[in-house]
Amino acid sequence: MDTSAKEQKKLLHPRNKHRSRYDFALLVKTLPALRNFVIANPYGDESIDFSDPAAVKMLNKALLLEYYAVEHWDIPENYLCPPIPGRADYIHYLADLLAEDNEGKVPTGKAIKVLDIGVGANCVYPIIGHQEYGWTFVGTDIDKRAVEAAKNIVTANANLKDAVSIRLQNDPQRVFLGVVKPGETFDITMCNPPFHSSAEEAAEGSQRKLRNLGKQKKVLNFGGQQVELWCKGGEVGLIETMIQESIALADQVKWFTTLVSKSANLEAVNHFLRRSGALKVKTVEMAQGQKVSRFVAWSFQ
Repeated sequence: MDTSAKEQKKLLHPRNKHRSRYDFALLVKTLPALRNFVIANPYGDESIDFSDPAAVKMLNKALLLEYYAVEHWDIPENYLCPPIPGRADYIHYLADLLAEDNEGKVPTGKAIKVLDIGVGANCVYPIIGHQEYGWTFVGTDIDKRAVEAAKNIVTANANLKDAVSIRLQNDPQRVFLGVVKPGETFDITMCNPPFHSSAEEAAEGSQRKLRNLGKQKKVLNFGGQQVELWCKGGEVGLIETMIQESIALADQVKWFTTLVSKSANLEAVNHFLRRSGALKVKTVEMAQGQKVSRFVAWSFQ
């Protein structure tokens, strides 16, 4: 791995288990099937072809088994197969946010309840959050097949069964309403919204990612269904809905958060937050691999 890539890895959260380059010798020992996908990169280091969905999926299986004790993990073909290090970063920064209200100590255990909006077929955020901190999760999604896949992961792993529940959001125009029960409380919510506002925009984003990898194949290197990649109004539209609905849940949730993929969208998001009457608003910067990401957090308490 070149020096700049090593530096980028160092920018991940200090508690992130993936700050150094992937240990393929260890991962192949953990999951021998990964061996078939290991190749030498241009620097002579062991790697995989990140444009190959099967290779990325096998790498994720190995990472989840080795670092999070998840023995049974699978997703349907063409569903989003997310990069684990970046997903872990969001969880660790949420832990820091909760620590600010807990005398600087990260709260752990099942009493901490987290709501994951758009949990996806992969169920990765609840896996990492529970295995790292013991938190309890509710994951929601508008995709019935994704909900079934996430439920299958939970029921297949004894260490997740009593900690994670998955709910179908029946109304794709809603975020919290219809899935948060009356009187139910959460310490924090999280969301990784679809980046794009149309299928065409999503396709162009995928091709750009492949060009960056030096590939010309017409394939999404991390997979993804329509609802995972784009929605009407794009990420700003979804976050606006999220903020509007959060007002009704002001007493039920301590912190609302969502990733914002494009820094150019922050101005609009902060405009909606000012109108919402939120008492506390934060933007937390994160470096995830080769890109800088961030999430916004707000609270009415």
